[in-house]
Amino acid sequence: MGLKMGKKIISLSVDKKTYEEYKKICEKNGWILSKQIENFMVREITNHKNSSKRGK
Repeated sequence: MGLKMGKKIISLSVDKKTYEEYKKICEKNGWILSKQIENFMVREITNHKNSSKRGK
């Protein structure tokens, strides 16, 4: 699932407390933070495509 191409390094600006709390959850569950963000982006792309199809 997803758009498999090369990797892109990005910078994000997020609330420090939110970042620290989510980072702890990721560490506790063995999740990779960047993969969580990537999965979110893929879901949003899919949702957008699906909603665009319904809007036609």
